[in-house]
Amino acid sequence: MRLGSGTFAACCVAIEVLGVAVFLRGFFPAPVRSPSRTEHRAEPPAPEPSSGASSNWTKLPPPLFSKVVIMLIDALRDDFVFGSKGVKFMPYLTYLVEKGASHSFVAEAKPPTVTMPRIKALMTGSLPGFVDVVRNFDSPALLEDSVLRQAKAAGKRIIFYGDETWVKLFPEHFTEYDGTTSFFVSDYTEVDDNVTRHLDKVLERDDWDVLILHYLGLDHIGHASGPESPLVGRKLSEMDGVLMRIHTSLLSREAGVLPPSALVLCGDHGMSETGSHGASSVGEVNTPLIFISSAFERKTGDIRHPKHVQQTDLAVTLAVGLGLPIPKNSVGSLLFPIVERRPMREQLRFLHLNTVQLVKLLQENVPLYKKDPGFEQFKMSERLHGNWIKLYLEESNSEVLSHLGAKVRRQYRDALETLSLSLSRQVAPYDAYSMAVGTAVVLEVLTLLLLSIPKALGSKAELEVPLSSPLFSLLFYLTLLALSAVHIIVCTSAESSCYFCSLSWLTAGGVMVLISLLLCAVVSALTRTSVTVKPPSTIPAHCSSRWSELDLLILSGTVGHVLSLGASSFIEEEHQTWYFLVNTLCLALCREVYSNCFLGNDPDLPVARASDGAAPVLPFRSCGSDSEGDGAQQPSSASDVLGAHEKWMVLASPWAVLTCCRLLRSLNQTGVQWAHRPALGHWLASSDHKAALSVLAALSLVMVFVLLQRRCSPVSRGATALGLVGVYCYRAAVGNVLFPWQRDNVSKGVVEARFVYVLVLGILFTGTRNLLKSQVVAADSSSRTVGLWEIHSGLVLLAALLLRPHNLPVLVFSLLIQILMTKFIWKPLKHDAAEITIMHYWFGQAFFYFQGNSNNIASVDVSAGFVGLDDYVEIPTILLTAFATYAGPILWASHLVNYLSSETSRRTRVVQERKGRLGMDVPSPWTVCVLTSHPALPGRWRSLCVIININPTCFFPFKLAARN
Repeated sequence: MRLGSGTFAACCVAIEVLGVAVFLRGFFPAPVRSPSRTEHRAEPPAPEPSSGASSNWTKLPPPLFSKVVIMLIDALRDDFVFGSKGVKFMPYLTYLVEKGASHSFVAEAKPPTVTMPRIKALMTGSLPGFVDVVRNFDSPALLEDSVLRQAKAAGKRIIFYGDETWVKLFPEHFTEYDGTTSFFVSDYTEVDDNVTRHLDKVLERDDWDVLILHYLGLDHIGHASGPESPLVGRKLSEMDGVLMRIHTSLLSREAGVLPPSALVLCGDHGMSETGSHGASSVGEVNTPLIFISSAFERKTGDIRHPKHVQQTDLAVTLAVGLGLPIPKNSVGSLLFPIVERRPMREQLRFLHLNTVQLVKLLQENVPLYKKDPGFEQFKMSERLHGNWIKLYLEESNSEVLSHLGAKVRRQYRDALETLSLSLSRQVAPYDAYSMAVGTAVVLEVLTLLLLSIPKALGSKAELEVPLSSPLFSLLFYLTLLALSAVHIIVCTSAESSCYFCSLSWLTAGGVMVLISLLLCAVVSALTRTSVTVKPPSTIPAHCSSRWSELDLLILSGTVGHVLSLGASSFIEEEHQTWYFLVNTLCLALCREVYSNCFLGNDPDLPVARASDGAAPVLPFRSCGSDSEGDGAQQPSSASDVLGAHEKWMVLASPWAVLTCCRLLRSLNQTGVQWAHRPALGHWLASSDHKAALSVLAALSLVMVFVLLQRRCSPVSRGATALGLVGVYCYRAAVGNVLFPWQRDNVSKGVVEARFVYVLVLGILFTGTRNLLKSQVVAADSSSRTVGLWEIHSGLVLLAALLLRPHNLPVLVFSLLIQILMTKFIWKPLKHDAAEITIMHYWFGQAFFYFQGNSNNIASVDVSAGFVGLDDYVEIPTILLTAFATYAGPILWASHLVNYLSSETSRRTRVVQERKGRLGMDVPSPWTVCVLTSHPALPGRWRSLCVIININPTCFFPFKLAARN
């Protein structure tokens, strides 16, 4: 069966998408849920256990609180309340925690630590999956059972003010609400004022039972300035004042009212040392959880230290406090200190209801639930509870009853802890079988593509794919039989519950046939040429296959990096891999430079030099040159070609690049294991060193202009200078750096940022115009080169605006390394296009991590998406955030296009010059003719024309052929 290269590639991509979809379905499985989660009918509560005696308590216990106010402060870390910041900026809350009627906890939020999944965990008690990170930007209505659903069903009146995510999740639950946009991180005042302005009126009313307030200002400050910003202290003081207003109002209105009210202060997640969130660092997962109510008695001198609990425990505690059924999908445990002052029978009743709910969830999702230790503890607790009820009904007051009740209570709490831990592990397990099937398909297609690439890159290439031979081969049937056996064993196992097993046998069988066919095709390609290529007649028949040490390093490094992604620890610390590869590349280039300049040139490669004295233009590694005079001989080393200054620059360039990379590593800490360690960027970003940051930012912007202006047109050069001044003005306006004549005047910097945007668009427009001009005027190759560089300059200016001020040296070193590599390594050593492309890719990846990024979602700087915006606009915000995050790879890719284009233009000029001087006919525009000395030809015509053909069928796309 003959397939064109395009059809073959399309089929491979389609199968690849199928494999990735199956893998992702296993990696992001649907979390465990109760089968009746969408049913709104109320189930009767479990009756109180009895042992030979009848108990008349079959209803829920009465509520503990008449009103509940939930004050959620977004990104509130535990040390903001229980640490030095809490003592300094939140004195009223500190007093309540240390001496008032309250219970304090440190609630652990499970990853992903972003707002929408955390709200779901707080209200449902379940553990959301990582797929909710995507849903965080456009939250769908929550269909699961939750505290708010139960409260609405019980007739409770709920009022909400704050983050509009709540309104999207619970669209029909609030009797009154006012939502605010959560993604406009530049606003940290109005977004909270819009919540607080409702307080005085709503606290005076009695037409509500639950009041929810979600404050976003602290989270926005973290994104914009980090946790050490002086704005954090001001915001904490503001929140302390709000909490005092709410608490005093509740106390004044509950005199003589039973039951009393409760105020709950909590955070949805914390923030990292850079102010972001989403991952699992200590600062991101530990949040304060404080219950404040006159129902809690506290004796003088009673010192209570915050206990560590799970964030999912809040849903159970709120349900018990409001007298509601516990949400069906909750995996949390009751916070026992909240009910410890209640009578023993109520305590045991609360614990029993919580344990029964967890056991039901365990039965519905774990096939072998009877073997679970938590289930066995539950059965024992229930028997002891029944004995206690019998004794309680017979004699209500005795020491034996008290001791037995304490034992039952302890047994229940142990069972709750075990069940909660077991369910937390079962809520979202990886579907290993589906992941294995998807991985097999992906790897087989990738292997087939790699085996076909050297021969199938031509646009007219045709591939002979033998489909009949695998269908009748023994390997095919053996593989299909083995896969079917594995499928039956896995899907009939009592402990398995996977997506691939839920598919029909016809669909699963089709996937197994596909895997078997791909395996046979791969084996055939490895053992014999099962995929043949019909090359176009215009492409030469053979190409050079010589591999240098640098080629082997590049190939082994790239393959090794791909293989390292199979381990989670290497993914978490991927920056270490790229740092190692870039440093090794610098050492390899250093060896190559020394070898070429001191030990002589490669004898198998021609040596050439452009007639204008510029850097060599042939894509081969040699420091040599040609001479056109009579009797000229081929130089033996780079020292015969380069001047003293150029020679020393070539020798020093790899070490200079290596030094730059080492300095950049100390600027930002990234990854997981060492992300908490202090770095130079943290020191610069602190408010105590704003002067040093201002000097560094100014010098960096000056260096950016010096490195950019050399190839820009005068108009673009002026626009770049004005734009860089605008960047500094913007950072001064938002308070990141200092103006000598203006201090402590912080604004949003909208005018300054938009001024820079206008200049960026102007530079990009000028570059695009030059590109179009080069397309119209065929001989105007210089316009294309200048246009591409101006586009590159515009992107650099945009990156300077969006990057944090302490990251501006990253931009400077990126431009400096590009110049050093271009002028003193790639051109003198004549590296080919494939090597230069892969080197750009390596440096682009390394600079992604030099910025402080990681594979952790918490390292994404969301504030970059709101630079110059005074409102939330979705598309620009997404584009700006993506560009700021991937600025390093984007700028290196842009430089690659510039370099390859300039080299193509230079070769074209050399071809035209040689053609005019020799009267020769050059075969194609993709060839370069360079003179080398040849003693057999007389006079100035002593030459050998070496043609370099770009051959797309070669792995390294340059071929050497000699023509007379």
